[in-house]
Amino acid sequence: MPKPTFLNLSPQKQKRIFDAAVQEFAAKRFDEASINHIIKTAGIPRGSFYQYFDNKEDLYLYMVAEIGREKMVLFKQMEALDPEADFFETCLYSFSQVLAWAKAKPEYSRIASMMELDNSAFISKLRAHSAAGLNMYKEMLDRDKQRGRIKADTDTSLVVDMFYTFSVNLSKEYQQTGSEEMLLTRMISMLRILKEGIAID
Repeated sequence: MPKPTFLNLSPQKQKRIFDAAVQEFAAKRFDEASINHIIKTAGIPRGSFYQYFDNKEDLYLYMVAEIGREKMVLFKQMEALDPEADFFETCLYSFSQVLAWAKAKPEYSRIASMMELDNSAFISKLRAHSAAGLNMYKEMLDRDKQRGRIKADTDTSLVVDMFYTFSVNLSKEYQQTGSEEMLLTRMISMLRILKEGIAID
């Protein structure tokens, strides 16, 4: 995470460095990304970079944390959903929010795609840690089991993994096609198939 010297910079300079990191990591996998390119884009000396961050990993963690804070605003909006909304309704709503976020912040979406394609030790460890965010969906599915809406013997982790994997693949397609309507239609179809297979009539 950033050193105190970075936190003491003006918000404008902090944003310039953050934006330079986003630009680089949206275009290249972690191991291929260059500190030299980042500092050149940000307009800071190399020596200054190491006064702000220990290394490239440190900068990446800071960038991901900042993006995560923005993304959490989206998920807080899920509280506005009907408390009786089931797992499937919630998944569709969250996916539509992620698509809207990807449209507003396409570079963030590209960073997420780069993470999925990156098998370096650092990113693999970070990706495994990020999987904890799926607990929210697991809790929703277990809640619906308790309500008698989902078969009790349903494998919660497997269902959530299926939803997550499909969401990631659709997000990649969005970068190529930019078609929100088509991808939402596909997500609706996938959730319907999933629901008809595990929901109690």
